[in-house]
Amino acid sequence: MKEDEDIETIDVKWVYKAKKNVKGEIERYKARLVTKGYSQKAMIDYDEVFSPVARLETIRLIVSLKAQ
Repeated sequence: MKEDEDIETIDVKWVYKAKKNVKGEIERYKARLVTKGYSQKAMIDYDEVFSPVARLETIRLIVSLKAQ
């Protein structure tokens, strides 16, 4: 890309969700940041999709394994 090009940013929004168990009680809250993909143009705004997701349990496991 040229430095003098005008670059438009892609808008994002937060999506919130409450996960419930079989009794209907709230078990945990989840949030994720998503792009408003309808404003993207293929091969201009993106050429591949990457979505890193890590659960807290996974991070705890990795840290505990590293500590041992």
